[in-house]
Amino acid sequence: MNIAQLLVKSALEYPDAIALARGETPHLDHRNLLRKVSVMATHLHHRMKLVPGDRVAFAMTNCVEAIETMYAIWHAGLCAVPMNAKLHPREFAFILQNSGARLCFVTSDLAEDIASVKDDCPALERIVDVSTRDYGFMAVGDPVLAHDAAPTDPAWLFYTSGTTGRPKGATLSHRNLLAMTLNYFADVDRPEPGHSIIHVAPISHGSGLWNFPAMARALTQVFPESGRYDVPEMVSLARRWPQATIFLAPTMVKRLIEHPAVHDLRPGDIRTISYGGAPMYVSDLKKSIDLLGNVMVQLYGQGEAPMTITHLSRAVHADRDHPRWEQRLASAGLADACVEVRVVDEDGKPVPTGEVGEIICRGDVVMGGYWDNPEATSRSLRDGWLWTGDVGAFDADGFLTLKDRSKDMIISGGSNIYPREIEDVLNLHPAVLECSVVGKPHPEWGEDVVAFIVLREGARATPADLDQLCLDNIARFKRPKDYRFIDALPKNNYGKILKTELRTKL
Repeated sequence: MNIAQLLVKSALEYPDAIALARGETPHLDHRNLLRKVSVMATHLHHRMKLVPGDRVAFAMTNCVEAIETMYAIWHAGLCAVPMNAKLHPREFAFILQNSGARLCFVTSDLAEDIASVKDDCPALERIVDVSTRDYGFMAVGDPVLAHDAAPTDPAWLFYTSGTTGRPKGATLSHRNLLAMTLNYFADVDRPEPGHSIIHVAPISHGSGLWNFPAMARALTQVFPESGRYDVPEMVSLARRWPQATIFLAPTMVKRLIEHPAVHDLRPGDIRTISYGGAPMYVSDLKKSIDLLGNVMVQLYGQGEAPMTITHLSRAVHADRDHPRWEQRLASAGLADACVEVRVVDEDGKPVPTGEVGEIICRGDVVMGGYWDNPEATSRSLRDGWLWTGDVGAFDADGFLTLKDRSKDMIISGGSNIYPREIEDVLNLHPAVLECSVVGKPHPEWGEDVVAFIVLREGARATPADLDQLCLDNIARFKRPKDYRFIDALPKNNYGKILKTELRTKL
């Protein structure tokens, strides 16, 4: 089934429900969104001469046109290549080259960046700025029926963040995206038509992937007029479009709960905050629950298995009376309904409960492979299983705790040390705003533990203070041997801390 059928069905069942909003202003209902998308598909076929299977990229600050263009792409049987608006022109060029995109939609703020690399992208024939008459003309004409796509046809090339090298395009099919959508209703939430989703995280990644369950349930997809994450603006939009679903990275959650505007939220303004993509420290999570109520849902997934490997449900977040409540909050939850998840050794054999190994999964949500990269595909996909590169352990109740990326694990004196465990402890100190732990080469022990610390403005903490905190909470051999106080942690465009960059400072 073509994933564009989600819009077709919602337009039939809820034609007058608002589909898109620009800030506080309605933009299109589902009936008119479908008409616009189907007319745009006609232009893609007949005026721009694109054929099913062609790739169409977009580099856009979050806006309503992002949804319009994506559904027009799928309606026409083409493959979308979303690119994060914060990328460097050279990064745009690589994705455009690698995907072989023939067309790229842009917002005006990125038009110059894409134009500057067009000559380096031989397949790229046309750039369409969604603020121009060229884009407006795409709404004029006759509609066409949605292309009859095969379930295995590529629908979305999800390019990884590339923190350790060139990004790779995870090839997500219509079946992958539909499985992810149905899993959302099984494990995350089932909102009602007329509720909303507020897109404050990049539409090219997590928030954009949540557009599918939103479209299936005829939600209003709201785009801040600023095109970015601004806490007071988001709070204002949640008050205007209540029962809001919002996808946030943990760093974005932290900004919300530490902003005075959080106290302007009323019960029911936010229905669900789904968070993922990086560690969420228990201290921040408990504060979030206290301030926001029972709205938090954690997801663990990758671009290769989008948003869908394990989940920590709203019910588990709320179960304070459970004897292992805090340990469960520190976990990534239970395996999702549509995937099988294992923790294995180097040979792929499941390890006993409680033992650490690499996390692998399989199911209809797992990608078909990396675009034009058979070597990387063969490393990640083995006998139908996706090897995630993450390490973790299951407890007796089936809760998966992520330890770290395998490359981030520190081995000192023959013992495995997981940075997240130390970071969780350091974050307990009231002076610590954020921290990150990495390994430093040591001639005798293999690696030493080094903690990079960002203090809150006006706060004070000494290495001795932090050392005592660690000694009070974790084994002596795990505590950092060195504390480095810095002004800010380096992060990529998705808010993930760049440990590779921190290691260059050692």
